[in-house]
Amino acid sequence: MKKKRLYTIGVVARMYDIHPQTLRLYEREGLLKPSRTEGNTRLYSDEDLQRLEFILFLTRELGVNLAGVDIILNMKEQMEELQKQIDQLFEIIQKELSKVRSTEELKKAIVGVPRRKVMRLEDLILQKKLTDE
Repeated sequence: MKKKRLYTIGVVARMYDIHPQTLRLYEREGLLKPSRTEGNTRLYSDEDLQRLEFILFLTRELGVNLAGVDIILNMKEQMEELQKQIDQLFEIIQKELSKVRSTEELKKAIVGVPRRKVMRLEDLILQKKLTDE
């Protein structure tokens, strides 16, 4: 099991060339949620750093203000949750299709039913690109 790395506010500030007050502001605005020690020291995980990098990209490169960053982060989280639900639904459909294919009734059908695999659109596009090359 990989040990989780944690970073203090000073280390993170130096790593990303930002003032510690900026990190505190991001926390006050709800954009970052570092864990805390018993002594109340902020500890940033690798996941926190990935989120910080995204925040800095939005603010530095795209000029998005903090209210916009908040909206974008919330939308990103909602999209990730929806993607998880789609993946779960996809797995259920695959399982159900495999059950249907294995039934004796299907095997005795007068008209043969070709085996089809349900594929994600992205996978289908990638497969097409690979075969075209």
